[in-house]
Amino acid sequence: MIVSRWLSFVAMGSHTVDWSALRALDADTRDAMGRRERRKRATRQMLIDTATEMFLERGFEAVTVAEIAEVCDVSPTTVFNYFPTKEALVLDLPGDLLAALRAALADPGTTPLEGMVQILAGELDNLTSWLEAQDDRAWAAEAVQRFEAMVHDTPALQAHHRNMLQQMTAAACDVLANRAGLDPRDPEPQIAAAALLGLWSVQVNSSRRYLDGRRSPARVRDAVTTDVRRAAHLLETGLAAFAVDA
Repeated sequence: MIVSRWLSFVAMGSHTVDWSALRALDADTRDAMGRRERRKRATRQMLIDTATEMFLERGFEAVTVAEIAEVCDVSPTTVFNYFPTKEALVLDLPGDLLAALRAALADPGTTPLEGMVQILAGELDNLTSWLEAQDDRAWAAEAVQRFEAMVHDTPALQAHHRNMLQQMTAAACDVLANRAGLDPRDPEPQIAAAALLGLWSVQVNSSRRYLDGRRSPARVRDAVTTDVRRAAHLLETGLAAFAVDA
């Protein structure tokens, strides 16, 4: 789906989506966190939860940061201390995801293509595992689609999303250039990074296509995985294999 934290606690009717569970901390990490850090995380989560609910109810453009701050009983400055922009309340590029991407592409035991596919498989597993845990899967699929539609239909969020993809592409370019002994400004790592991150868009579009509330989470996973692998196969074989008397 969209490159982001999977947003948290979006109240819709009688349902509440615990998106944060998709990136839940393990017990050891929670135990190692001090009280101050736990309070900061709780405040950050409250801001995400509140903003997401308000955005989905009224539309992203119709809600101001000042209104979010008022509902959360904090100052607008506090909101911006946690999130540099209003868009970051919806879409974020977690540091752990960026680090995982770098590590996967740099792993000498796999090809960059295999590493990228593994990263995408992990993100897809996060989503489908959450879907499997929901009692009302049709509603859950609709909830995800509503969030995706908000991002897709809001120009500011689309621009923010493109910026995040650019950050990931730049990180991938650096890793690939280093792996090949090239300069990141050389054409080879640039086009390779762009192609690999293009697989993310394939997964986003396929997830929206198959997450219709009728397919089981397992079927969604299989269908999306098939699409990603088809695209990855084309990258592996090269564009010369595309649309040649198929």
